[in-house]
Amino acid sequence: MTDIPEKMSGVYLTGNGGFDKLEYREDIPVPTPEAGEVLVKIGAAAVNNTDVNTRTGWYSKKVKEESNAGGVKGFKEDVHEDGTWLGEAMHFPRIQGADGSGVIVAVGDGVSPDRIGQRVLIRTMQELPASDEGLECITFGSECDGSFAEYTKTLSSEAFEIHSDLSDGELATFPCSYSTAENLVVRVGVNKGDVVLVTGASGGVGSALVQLVKIRGAKVIAVCDPGQEDRVKGYGADEILLRGDSFVEKIGKMKVDVVLDMVAGPQWPELLEVLKKGGKYGVVGAIGGPMVDLDVRNLYLKDLSLFGSTYQTREAFTNLISYIEKGQIKPVVAKEFPLKDIVEAQKVFLSKTLVGKIVLNVNPQN
Repeated sequence: MTDIPEKMSGVYLTGNGGFDKLEYREDIPVPTPEAGEVLVKIGAAAVNNTDVNTRTGWYSKKVKEESNAGGVKGFKEDVHEDGTWLGEAMHFPRIQGADGSGVIVAVGDGVSPDRIGQRVLIRTMQELPASDEGLECITFGSECDGSFAEYTKTLSSEAFEIHSDLSDGELATFPCSYSTAENLVVRVGVNKGDVVLVTGASGGVGSALVQLVKIRGAKVIAVCDPGQEDRVKGYGADEILLRGDSFVEKIGKMKVDVVLDMVAGPQWPELLEVLKKGGKYGVVGAIGGPMVDLDVRNLYLKDLSLFGSTYQTREAFTNLISYIEKGQIKPVVAKEFPLKDIVEAQKVFLSKTLVGKIVLNVNPQN
């Protein structure tokens, strides 16, 4: 068994707000796996919108601005009471990190010791039994400590063994973005031959959506920033629109079967205009702003279907593992940083100038 230290390096989130709430430390106690849990030595993690949104408290209904607006200093609103995506208060200090790849180094009671040494990906959205309120799940790195540390613990059932020649940094790009994307694609129902508009296509979820839609034999129109066209085409986009282009002018009304949206914001009404009658709209983010104008006549006169997606099935993650092991999807790494440079990494992430994921190397294995 690997020697496990008593203390580890990691990043504490000490409160809602700006970068000053991220505290890199080298004296954090290494967690002990309890019954049914495993201890994972993290090789790499990645930066996601959910990490930034949770830090700033953007999920609070008091905040009406687009998410990046509070990325540096936080928001002026008091978000303490409902700053998490569950609409609840955050418990501090918290080790964030929704993406985690690494190796199991210890197990709790009831877990086979044969799991020690397995290379794993940790599922980001961990489902719970449904309640009277409907679907229930927690986010790794939000309702429990996550991967922004040398070691983390999770339920054995949420650490998925993977066999791949990809590096830890490459594997760390997958769990949050790609499982979010896979679940949305399945939930909305993308079919062979569909014309699919993907917004925010240069980001982590957007680049995943492009690839997962192409696996299903659909055509992708991708929206990205100027200068990113070639790379976005490189992972499968058939056509490119630039951010700020009028969707109606560039595509035309009633030309698209499915819209997969990460952005929302002021251009949102045009997304319903380009959908065909009977078209489908799915959303997993609102980086352009959470408040939109909806003409309900567009919704019912065109027989449109709208899908929101956060909860993820176990099948979505097992699909993801299969795609990786078969080489059907590829990691899109924009830049890598050591964990201690998490603030710089989040600054680059918030700039939205790079294509793909920002990776944090913790204990890279290869």
